[in-house]
Amino acid sequence: MNLNQVTIPSLDVEESVEFYKKLGLKLIVESFPKYARFESPDGDATFSIHKVENLPKGSGISVYFEDDNLDALVKNLQNKGVEFIELPKDKPWLWREAHLLDPDGNHIILFHAGANRKNPPWRINDENK
Repeated sequence: MNLNQVTIPSLDVEESVEFYKKLGLKLIVESFPKYARFESPDGDATFSIHKVENLPKGSGISVYFEDDNLDALVKNLQNKGVEFIELPKDKPWLWREAHLLDPDGNHIILFHAGANRKNPPWRINDENK
């Protein structure tokens, strides 16, 4: 099994498209005002936005995008006017993360984890299952 597509809700798909284009995603499907889909500049995953009348209540959605040059990416985005709620910071789980919100309040985490993303020192190995 391979996770290859994530879809998030939006009140204004066109506004969200502009935000995600700033982040570096490539728009591949444009069906305004109801839907848009992107591909990642690296890997095979796609990411889409669909129009909703109301956003989900509660803590909502968190989406992670990994970049090997996180600090440079954050500086570049700040130069484009993107605002962050947390600048790059090393986390106890061995990831470096920066946090921001998209126009609909979805939580976006830009991060770099490298090998620790799937193989942290505390990973459960097959022998321990």
